[in-house]
Amino acid sequence: MEETKILIVDDHRVVIEGIKSVLRDHPEFNIVGEAIDGRQALELATSLHPHIVIMDISMTDLNGVDAAKQIKKARPDTQIVIYTMHSNKEFVVELFRQGVSAYVLKDDPLSDLVLALKAVQGRGTYFSTMAPTILLKHMEELEEKIKSQDPYERLSGREREVFALLAEGKRIREIAEKLFISTKTVESHKYNIMKKLETRSMVDLIRIAIRKSLIKA
Repeated sequence: MEETKILIVDDHRVVIEGIKSVLRDHPEFNIVGEAIDGRQALELATSLHPHIVIMDISMTDLNGVDAAKQIKKARPDTQIVIYTMHSNKEFVVELFRQGVSAYVLKDDPLSDLVLALKAVQGRGTYFSTMAPTILLKHMEELEEKIKSQDPYERLSGREREVFALLAEGKRIREIAEKLFISTKTVESHKYNIMKKLETRSMVDLIRIAIRKSLIKA
């Protein structure tokens, strides 16, 4: 197997030495450079062309988040392994967006960093046990946010039933008979539906129903 060139970036010399020590037992990884801040990391990533950059987040001059973004922009093929103390949702989500290949916590055993490097070496990904949980929670929050911004999500179950029948062209009396409710109740639901959806006509309701795939265009 062709050796994988590694650039280590951390503002603590003891961390760099610890990584170097554990990688001595893995000759497939060749450490080609070391950097103590994000700016230096960007320069070395551009000049040394490492396959993988192992990088902390908290660094002087240029932090790991911004450095990762700039490295991926300058060298899209360079894989980035984040090795940090930070498990904040904001960091995990933002670095995930930047396309990092692995996220390992310094609290984890160094063997986990080796596992991450091997996964990334094979063009895979590796995330510390907490990362998937954080990302899942973030996706759930995004879904809830999208729902809260969608007026349709404000409709009650009964209102959605009435809405679908109205969009199908059913008359008030037909809806009342089908749902076993009074025509006055259907009228009330219709009023509330149009108010919540901020519509003024049946045409608007039908357009929304089509977008929601409740009826075919």
